[in-house]
Amino acid sequence: MELHDENPFKIRSYQNALITLERGDQDIMMLSEQELAAIQGVGKSMLEAIQQLKETDTFPMLEELLAKTPEGILEVLQIKGLGPKKIKILWNELGITSTHELMEACQAGKVAKIKGFGEKTQNTIIENLEFTASNSGKWLYADISPMIYQLEATFKALTPEAILEIVGDFARKMEIITEAEFLIVGNDLASVKSNVKSMDSITWNLRESGPRVLRGNLKEIDLRISVHFCSDEDYLWKKLSLTAAPLHLKSLVDGQESVAKKLLKKDYTSEEEFFSINKLQFIPAEMREGFGEIELAKENKIPELLTDKDLKGILHNHSTYSDGKHSLRQMAEYCRELGYGYLGISDHSKTAFYAGGLTEDQIVKQHQEIEALNKEMAPFRIFKGIESDILSDGKLDYEADVLASFDFIVSSIHSILNMDIKRATSRLITAIENPYTTILGHPTGRLLLRRQGYPIDHKAIIDACAANNVVIEINANPWRLDLDWRWVRYAIDQGVMLSINPDAHEMDGYADMKYGVLVGRKGGLTAEMTLNAMNVDEISKYFDTRLEKIKSKK
Repeated sequence: MELHDENPFKIRSYQNALITLERGDQDIMMLSEQELAAIQGVGKSMLEAIQQLKETDTFPMLEELLAKTPEGILEVLQIKGLGPKKIKILWNELGITSTHELMEACQAGKVAKIKGFGEKTQNTIIENLEFTASNSGKWLYADISPMIYQLEATFKALTPEAILEIVGDFARKMEIITEAEFLIVGNDLASVKSNVKSMDSITWNLRESGPRVLRGNLKEIDLRISVHFCSDEDYLWKKLSLTAAPLHLKSLVDGQESVAKKLLKKDYTSEEEFFSINKLQFIPAEMREGFGEIELAKENKIPELLTDKDLKGILHNHSTYSDGKHSLRQMAEYCRELGYGYLGISDHSKTAFYAGGLTEDQIVKQHQEIEALNKEMAPFRIFKGIESDILSDGKLDYEADVLASFDFIVSSIHSILNMDIKRATSRLITAIENPYTTILGHPTGRLLLRRQGYPIDHKAIIDACAANNVVIEINANPWRLDLDWRWVRYAIDQGVMLSINPDAHEMDGYADMKYGVLVGRKGGLTAEMTLNAMNVDEISKYFDTRLEKIKSKK
């Protein structure tokens, strides 16, 4: 609507209705016409649109707008940093109707010459276009999981007599998946292979395939598929070889032979025996990355990894007090229903006005509600938290007396993301040194496949957290998974605890906790080094002790 200069009041009515509906507690597709009409902001035209969406998955106004919008413009709308107004200017003045044309115009310097754009904007557009192009064919682990498990079920149905294993990056729980790999084991491989080829949901690329592998692409989405075949005799070494990362296979076991060479000996009858006969502690599949795990295994230092069951509570969550979909009570009751002992509520702070950040008066009101709910829901407990914005100079956006009213504080950057490594690191360290910072939230601000994080000196940040007794968040939202698993071991070695936080903005967001656990496990995280593996009494004491130390220093 903005792209086609629709009436601003009409646009605003849609935006307001969307906000109201998103924050509602009910599925709008299940509501009657009378119930929908009773919702604030849902007028006659909005009601008609919803009713048509229910029946046809679309509605006339949307179809009219799409009909007069070049298909390529919809791709351009996905480029970060370009809103409808700027896209309309590019369309009108340069005739740009695709990302390809946009890149060509930027490289020719045409975009910089348009009023309101300039060299800096042009360079940012180029960077974002390159970032988008580099992520083609890549999928978040969480998003692609259902598809891969569906493929697994289909392959099993086609090859009932064979053994089937998921291998490759997905088996190691990598955060980004570029290829779905399977291993099929059997002695009648010609028949098995023929059955697999019959799958019409995959376009097989016979030129890239071979006697022991079929390669292709899913027709529905841009995902590469590889199906490996082997006999029963080769099952174990093939599975171990195809599951491990190339760097793991190249790692030397005894100073002379690599993991790959040891595997080829086939002198073992199980995964456990392979590690045992090579004088290595068993290495879980998700850690087989060539990231120092062989040395740890030689010294028997692979820890007992964190599991979902170890987590006793959920910290960093949002309610309708800021930009959450569900009320504080709903978030708490569902958390308890899932079997957790406590909830850490941490709505946005006042600087995040765009997300309904809390004013000081709203904080008082929320704290009163938390105290009332805690009396009602005991022994379950809600801890008073806030996700306090880290300002441009590294300060938090409340005065000390307000910060002191919380049980814990998640300090995060949400604005001015175009920083160099020196500024970003300095800004974070200043926030870490604030005595009220309990947890450093999503340290790089990245959104996987959407936005690169700002560059930081991870060692300096982790060292600062160690010096100031600050926990680092592993933000479990599949788009973030930040802190990256590659820095988990360094954090643990410095004595820095981590917290698996879903950053949930609705009750269903709690389900993301499992992705944070996967990331932690890849980095070697244990329950002992996980903040929210503490039970309610332990974490209550942890928060109280921190606050008492702050008060004693005043």
